[in-house]
Amino acid sequence: MISLPGNRYAIALNLERDSVGAVVMGPYADLAEGMKVKCTGRILEVPVGRGLLGRVVNTLGAPIDGKGPLENDGFSAVEAIAPGVIERQSVDQPVQTGYKSVDAMIPIGRGQRELIIGDRQTGKTALAIDAIINQRDSGIKCVYVAIGQKASHHL
Repeated sequence: MISLPGNRYAIALNLERDSVGAVVMGPYADLAEGMKVKCTGRILEVPVGRGLLGRVVNTLGAPIDGKGPLENDGFSAVEAIAPGVIERQSVDQPVQTGYKSVDAMIPIGRGQRELIIGDRQTGKTALAIDAIINQRDSGIKCVYVAIGQKASHHL
């Protein structure tokens, strides 16, 4: 990770002889070429644990929902090696989204990740939120990750 001015961070992705390409994890409009940055010597880690359930966090895992600090159980590296297919628990229980068409044509299983891609204003967020709400009394824990969402659309 790279430490940037203003208590911001970036992840180094492209190391060249005279430059480093990085992805900024936060506001970047005021960054300029030639600014001093510092290598932290750490890899990107995010908080983990039950204390994150029901919370809204930014890309670094810091709370942005106004509910105070997180009560996490520790930290986990973002770029960890995933368990092999054989080692994973099988996906064998259906999850009802509340949309009959989705449940019939694209069944989702408990423990499965699902990517929802589409044009703007086509109901992707509504579908995801409705599916999460439909799990309310089932005991299933849902994780919703919004990529590219405007801040005004956060839960």
